[in-house]
Amino acid sequence: MEYQRQRSHQSQGRSRWVPASYFSFESLLLLSCLTASLLILPLLLPPLPPPPFLLLLLPIAILLVLIISAFMPSNVRDITHTYM
Repeated sequence: MEYQRQRSHQSQGRSRWVPASYFSFESLLLLSCLTASLLILPLLLPPLPPPPFLLLLLPIAILLVLIISAFMPSNVRDITHTYM
């Protein structure tokens, strides 16, 4: 399958040195720009003040909602029985 992918890329006019890969050129460009911004922007931007205390509780609230929903019993049989 990998061989067919390489052959289709070569037949489309791409150069032979570009191997078939998981990432496209656009996604590699996006990832490299994101990496560069994560490395350069913290050096350029001034340090930010800490967020308000209530905003710090938001991730904890999201985590609690996810834990509660993970351990809730699901009544799949009741749901499918009413529609079938």
